[in-house]
Amino acid sequence: MYVVPPPPRSDSGSNSDLRVYQTWKGSNKFFLQGRFVFGPDVRSLALTICLIAVPVTIFCIFVARKLMDDFSDNWGVSIVYVAVVFTVYDLILLLLTSGRDPGIIPRNAHPPEPEPLDSNVDAGGAGQTPQLRLPRIKEVEVNGITFKVKYCDTCMLYRPPRCSHCSICNNCVEKFDHHCPWVGQCIGRRNYRFFFMFVFSTTLLCIYVFAFCWVYIRKITESEHTTIWKAMLKTPASIVLIIYTFISMWFVGGLTAFHLYLISTNQTTYENFRYRYDRRSNPHNKGVVNNFKETFCSAIPPSKNDFRAMVHREPPLPPRSVAGGFMSPNMGKASDDIEIGRKAVWADMGSAMSEHGDGKHGNNERLHVKDGELGELSPDVRTTVDEQSDRPSVHPRRSSWGRKSGSWDMSPEVMALAARVGGEQNQNGGGSSSGNWFSD
Repeated sequence: MYVVPPPPRSDSGSNSDLRVYQTWKGSNKFFLQGRFVFGPDVRSLALTICLIAVPVTIFCIFVARKLMDDFSDNWGVSIVYVAVVFTVYDLILLLLTSGRDPGIIPRNAHPPEPEPLDSNVDAGGAGQTPQLRLPRIKEVEVNGITFKVKYCDTCMLYRPPRCSHCSICNNCVEKFDHHCPWVGQCIGRRNYRFFFMFVFSTTLLCIYVFAFCWVYIRKITESEHTTIWKAMLKTPASIVLIIYTFISMWFVGGLTAFHLYLISTNQTTYENFRYRYDRRSNPHNKGVVNNFKETFCSAIPPSKNDFRAMVHREPPLPPRSVAGGFMSPNMGKASDDIEIGRKAVWADMGSAMSEHGDGKHGNNERLHVKDGELGELSPDVRTTVDEQSDRPSVHPRRSSWGRKSGSWDMSPEVMALAARVGGEQNQNGGGSSSGNWFSD
């Protein structure tokens, strides 16, 4: 009997030397052996750094350095010092926002156990096994409040309240706020605090550069006794920085004001745009003071993922009972079919398909001929074809049916069957020969 060899296991002995970040199924990018986790659009982080560092560098060279002579004692040096320290602080907050786990919930290796479907309709019999189902939405109660949680097909888990699946990072993120392309990372429970501080400090940095550029223009008008327009022409770097920081203040300043509103009402950006709590009460709102304490004074929960841990091989999924039967991982795969020209020949995949098997085969083993031909045959011919089903057939994987160099290679059993049926057709006056059975 021909036995199909099992497929080789790709995880045998290989995953034991791999870490979690090396087999991560999300779209994240890891650096320093999993110590820093970024989103898939981490390249945008370089653009954000340039948008912050380049203007500050221009400010220190062309504006702050010249203001050092206009202020006595150490006030002139402090202008440069504050600008540099503020910029470094801002970039550290950017790295803390972008390079840490935002609150990713680990995905399951297998889907949860389905629940039995209680339905009196279509009850096939008294002893039939109830059909199993996996509900898309479940209701859970947290602190006396009922929430509806949805099932995530990608992560194979029920998402906790305030959790959402990010399509960019391909992860379920706890208390998901939004995916920020400027930092290249999702904003969630574990990095929202740093994100707000980054946006707020960037706003203050823009105001700082904007204000001292005007101070420098004012110093030129007083020292040279000229108009403000002529003073502006003598320092084009200040004009460029004033325009740049003015536009940036509207962006980051507006974002800061919006998130101050979200914090005061204990909302996320996703909830604000999706659910519209202004139409109904917000179950997460604890008051303005408590909401700010929760955001800035509460401890940041530890990460649920150890990206540097070694990978443990998961056990295979056992068969699962579904509607009176068992569902195995191989169920649902298409059976092997063999094409002869444009006509398919189906064979039963049971143990009776061996080349030298014993015993009788069931009625499921059949040969498909051209449409309508079997109906045109005489009763004797159809009886002859049925009698051939008691003979052992050829295993589909071992048979050599198929077109090779313009000809057909058929097993002796099939040739004998075709010749026998063709001979009886000639005796009964049939018009078709055995060769027409397998013609195109």
